[in-house]
Amino acid sequence: MLELLWSEGGMDSTRYRVLFPVKTPLMPRPLQLVDLTVVEQRIFDVVLGPFLHDVELVNITFSGVVLTVMEANARGFNIQDQVFQNGSKSFRLNVPFTDTLVVRTQTDLLATMYTLPIIYGFMIVPEYVAFSYVTSVQVTFQDIVLPTVTGSCDKEQFYITISNGNLGVDYNIMLGTRDLNQELRAEYGIRDNGTHLTLAVPFLSLDVAFELMYSTSLRARVDVLVWEPVSKRSLSDFSLACNFPMTMTECFSNGSMSALAVKVESVPQLVPKNLRLQDPSCRPKFSNDRFAYFSFDANSCGTTRTFYDGVMMYQNEITSGDGLQVFQQANKELASISPDYRVTVSCFYTLNETQMISFTSQPLVRAPMVETGYGELHVVMRLALDGSYSNFYAEEDYPVARYLRSPLFFEVMLLQSTDPRIELVLENCWATVNEGRESTPRWDLIVDGCVNLGDTRRTHFHSVTPEMAQYPTHVKHFEIKMFTFMKDSVVSQDQIFVHCDAVLCAVNQADGICQRQCPSPNPLNSRNKVRRDVANDRFQRTLLSSGKIRLSSS
Repeated sequence: MLELLWSEGGMDSTRYRVLFPVKTPLMPRPLQLVDLTVVEQRIFDVVLGPFLHDVELVNITFSGVVLTVMEANARGFNIQDQVFQNGSKSFRLNVPFTDTLVVRTQTDLLATMYTLPIIYGFMIVPEYVAFSYVTSVQVTFQDIVLPTVTGSCDKEQFYITISNGNLGVDYNIMLGTRDLNQELRAEYGIRDNGTHLTLAVPFLSLDVAFELMYSTSLRARVDVLVWEPVSKRSLSDFSLACNFPMTMTECFSNGSMSALAVKVESVPQLVPKNLRLQDPSCRPKFSNDRFAYFSFDANSCGTTRTFYDGVMMYQNEITSGDGLQVFQQANKELASISPDYRVTVSCFYTLNETQMISFTSQPLVRAPMVETGYGELHVVMRLALDGSYSNFYAEEDYPVARYLRSPLFFEVMLLQSTDPRIELVLENCWATVNEGRESTPRWDLIVDGCVNLGDTRRTHFHSVTPEMAQYPTHVKHFEIKMFTFMKDSVVSQDQIFVHCDAVLCAVNQADGICQRQCPSPNPLNSRNKVRRDVANDRFQRTLLSSGKIRLSSS
């Protein structure tokens, strides 16, 4: 609007107004993105605005995925309009860190960077003019919980517990110097419940380091390293050392001593088999890569004896001998730092008092006599799977099912004897329906040491060779055919039990049952048969019975 005001010759003022259309340029109002994210809440919280009332939010694109406002809210996002008093408005967006559209990047061992790329899609109504706004929100949060290792001990084992944390990747476990493969995991009984992993490690395991040895215990240590195989980064490092009861020295009343030497961590070059006592000729009775065991008399191997305060002390020393010196000469750079290995072995005996005893000798008036001693020898009877007599049915396998006329291979064996002059003889063997040895009916298989020639399906003895048994005379093998007891041509019972009487004889003994003179395979001849009479009753018999053997119908 233009207004003119004037006056002439004292006349009244004249006012003249002219209206012109006037346009001013628009004032720029750039959008502002405000990041209100609180990382501890693990939710992105951003506000974009201000907008005029005619702007509508149509969709949002996250990492290439386009979602409408309704779809985003249904997914668990929260999109709201915020209207102000002047008529303008803004849009507020909440997205949880855990959504798959959020890009996660591990920046270091304990921190994760969360990135949310956003493209807002707007529309101006009613003109339906579209425009967009591109931005990205990024936060870093120390939210990674690494695996942790704890442990305890008892008198025999280490118990290790590994908490998996939330790293979300597979990790490797190194025990000592070895990574645990599937075989070692099974050996140590590893259990994983999803959050924790547990294992038990015996203190004598190869993966355990020995630190120190004491007179009655051994200090051992287990080292556990949890590491990530891709980046080769260590996630957790743990060591646990405990003292385990272990007898290192034993003193016996007969004047002998024993000692155990252990290869400890501080002497890695030690070879236990090269250890020796004060007398270099006294070497270990047993040794391996970690232990050496000595057993010797108190008056041998350079053992010294000392008396003091009513106590007699025998003492010796285990040293590395020439083996360690040879190693040091071959590795001169280590000779100055390689320690010597010495273990002192001591036995103490209390001195009560000294007794003086006088005696005189007289000529021997009679020959020395041997006192009769008594002991027990055990004989067992077993049923073999086949004629090789290499595998046998165990007690829990009974009752055993076999087909009619199928062979049954029995073994009777003397146990706990190393005397080759003893021979095991089967005096009588028979079969019964019931478990009782004296039950009826019964069928004779071996009578007075010989097969029952009256049996149409004759029992067969099989020879025992030195390849089958260390002492062949201590073992007897015989074979029968599976049969069943009949009554009026009908099977009365579908099971049998086999019983035997066994006698132990001297190999060169030629009387009674030990003579074993059996008739030829002709009809039974009583004149050649050893009768079961008074001559046989003076032998000590062992009574044997098999388990139940059932007739198989299929």
